[in-house]
Amino acid sequence: MSRNDALRAARLRVGWRSADMAAEQLTAHGQQFLDDRHFTVSPRTWRRWEGSRPGWPSEETALVLHDALGRWPEQLGFTAPPGWIRPEHHEETRMQTARLLDVTAAALVPGPLAPQQVDPALVDYFQAQLEGHYRADMLLGPHDLIGTLGPQYQLIDKLTRSATGETRRGLLRVGAAYAALVGWLYQDAGDLSAAAFWRGVTQEIALRARDPHLVGYAMVNSAQVRTDLGDGAGVVDLCEAALDDDRVVPKIRVMAMQQQAHGASLLRDRAAVDRLIDDADRLLPRVDDDLPWGNACRRTPGYLEVQRATCYGRLGLGEEASDLWTQVLAAVPGTARRDRGVYMARHATAAATARQPEQAVEIAREVATIAVETGSARMRRELTTLERAMRPWQDAPVGRDLAEALAPVTEGS
Repeated sequence: MSRNDALRAARLRVGWRSADMAAEQLTAHGQQFLDDRHFTVSPRTWRRWEGSRPGWPSEETALVLHDALGRWPEQLGFTAPPGWIRPEHHEETRMQTARLLDVTAAALVPGPLAPQQVDPALVDYFQAQLEGHYRADMLLGPHDLIGTLGPQYQLIDKLTRSATGETRRGLLRVGAAYAALVGWLYQDAGDLSAAAFWRGVTQEIALRARDPHLVGYAMVNSAQVRTDLGDGAGVVDLCEAALDDDRVVPKIRVMAMQQQAHGASLLRDRAAVDRLIDDADRLLPRVDDDLPWGNACRRTPGYLEVQRATCYGRLGLGEEASDLWTQVLAAVPGTARRDRGVYMARHATAAATARQPEQAVEIAREVATIAVETGSARMRRELTTLERAMRPWQDAPVGRDLAEALAPVTEGS
């Protein structure tokens, strides 16, 4: 088919029997589509388009052709000029830019801002709210809180620019904690690009605060993103860097050791997983600082066994992981709904790996309800892992039962 035949075939497909009729119909369509009564395509122009050298239409004419015929000019026999980008891609780029600005806006406010008096009591005010935000995260999931935390971080950043001395240092420290939580919320929502951005903000502020504990905490936060990216070596690098500083409090060392165990599981090193979790367990009783952030190891029942069970599941140790999840879930309160849903999804995958598909489906039914309620992308990702583990039974009745159980999740994706 020569180039001019593509456009001719397209107009015949929509019932435009001649070039004259096509020019008339496209003119009417374009005037309505563009809301421009001056838009015109002449019969002579259309006949040239159907010739051997059709040229290239303007961008607005390309839009009209696409809307009328369902094809872009390069699909209609026209030769695209160098650098041509479809208008739809311009819109996609615009939306991506808008989203990037939305993600980064709170952290990238240009200055300087008007100076103001900053009361030292504001440091305690923001610190006191952190625990409430952590609890709300467990109950609500990420989406409802991202919009709350961003503006609060922006206010802390604004106050930091006016504060001096220990007040400024205190605001930097609490600002790093807020940035870390925003990063976590984006990570739980499945947006790893936004999570990585906010983890970088956390690292920057921790360095500005000259706080070794926060610097270590920020590196562990970045290692969490690397874990979700499947980069075991990157996880280990960041955690080893955090552990290199002997000044950090035991809590940071516990966090770094357990996260390094995740990196080891990605590298298929079970011995390192057990060694790191055991070392962290021996250190856990020494966690006694009053820092308001990073307290999951004290707040989460069976914290280290949660990490061990997750690592065992990643290593394909189904029976051992399933036994651990049974113990862990017995201690997790119903109020920790989001975390409980994630753990149960991992338990279901472990059961499937241990060739107990009926148990896996039974667990998955409850997880599906929690996943829809919380909007946790982590939970949905765990359910995708479960679906892979259940493939041996996909054509069996139990496989169809799983598809039915997960329908509310898949339909809402």
